[in-house]
Amino acid sequence: MSHLFDPFTLKSVTLRNRLGVSPMCMYSSEDGVANDWHLVHLGARAAGGAGLVIAEATAVSPEGRITPGDAGIWADKHVEPLVRITRFIKSQGAVPGVQIAHAGRKASAAKPWDGGNHLANNAGGWETVAPSAIPFGDGLNKTPRELTLAEIARLQSDFAAAAKRALAAGYEWLELHAAHGYLSHEFLSPLSNQRTDRYGGSFENRTRFLLETTRAVRATWPERLPLTVRISCTDWIEGGWTIDESVELAKALKSEGVDLIDCSSGGTSAAAKIPVGAGYQVLFAERVRREAGIATAAVGMITDPMQADQIVRTGQADLVLMARESLRDPNWPLRAAKALHVKPAPAAPVQYGRAW
Repeated sequence: MSHLFDPFTLKSVTLRNRLGVSPMCMYSSEDGVANDWHLVHLGARAAGGAGLVIAEATAVSPEGRITPGDAGIWADKHVEPLVRITRFIKSQGAVPGVQIAHAGRKASAAKPWDGGNHLANNAGGWETVAPSAIPFGDGLNKTPRELTLAEIARLQSDFAAAAKRALAAGYEWLELHAAHGYLSHEFLSPLSNQRTDRYGGSFENRTRFLLETTRAVRATWPERLPLTVRISCTDWIEGGWTIDESVELAKALKSEGVDLIDCSSGGTSAAAKIPVGAGYQVLFAERVRREAGIATAAVGMITDPMQADQIVRTGQADLVLMARESLRDPNWPLRAAKALHVKPAPAAPVQYGRAW
């Protein structure tokens, strides 16, 4: 029986505990380049005791950014600033991870504090692409251009190239973003994918883009290092992607060399009614873990140490990834260890020792 502060080994990587920091966009890069904000933001959570620190959705191409301020990994110039960050994370005892992504029809948006709506092409925005020419809706109302087969192949090469740069940057954990209504999820969901070629229609065709992309990345990313995928386990809307399909997808991803499924939900339809509440997505992680026979991470409104420990202790998931709670308290893992009476207690940084 595992507990929240037991180590977790996946491939050659061992996390000091079962707590990770979810990838969260900071919208603070210039031309995709990481800076001091990212060093301090991610470094603080490593110093605060997390076992895994995953950097935000990092675009595999300039057009794949959600906003002009998104992190990028489409060029060699992005690598050196990331090395500084991964080196510091490792020095604090955590494992550095990164999520690589393409925003699809949700790209070309303003930063959240600037409204988050689509930017016009003559106002800092750009043309968006997607499996089908279907706009997301609401403030993201641009109609994307349907990708050609040649463009699909090029995007898959972009993901593989991004994985190679991630390795050079010192990351030891790689996540493919296939959730929240971004490009890979857009291929999965029949709400956003109405293609009539081999990438649309049947379950096999709608999963083809992600499985091929995973195969290309796995061929580049070393076998000794974990490869994970974040999926939206349900669209929360009639006619959309379902948890049953997620289980089958997880089985297929496992066959392609994926080591863990990060189980989130939603994001592909503005009309979805999502019953947000404490741990509302944990059951997805539990079902995928049980039925697909693959390690999972649970996310979503996990805020209490006992709640997080129970998820791991009862086998609902192997990891707990925290987002907003880690923003509120970078030292949450240290506080949780104290609340759970963990012995021996995890050590705070020596500089902070008197506070603990």
